[in-house]
Amino acid sequence: MRKDKKQLIGDEIGDAQIKLFLDFEPVDATSPSLHKLIKAYRGLRVNDFERFLVFFREAGFDFDGKDEHGNDFIALIKDQRNAEEYIELIEKARG
Repeated sequence: MRKDKKQLIGDEIGDAQIKLFLDFEPVDATSPSLHKLIKAYRGLRVNDFERFLVFFREAGFDFDGKDEHGNDFIALIKDQRNAEEYIELIEKARG
């Protein structure tokens, strides 16, 4: 890594940075809500993803969005190595 680049692992990210994940829009038939969840899942650590879900709910997005094949967030990530914590957060957020 270059000396002028700061390593971000472990650094706290602000609410504004987390809210940027609400701006992503799909380019296919995936629902906008699901697309935002997937982007946040891929880009945020679990504690930041939990914070994202609060903003996601406040913005009125749907936790049950589906892709063009009828898969929801849990169906898409359930077989991934670190998915369990994220799935628990989604289930908790759904109520």
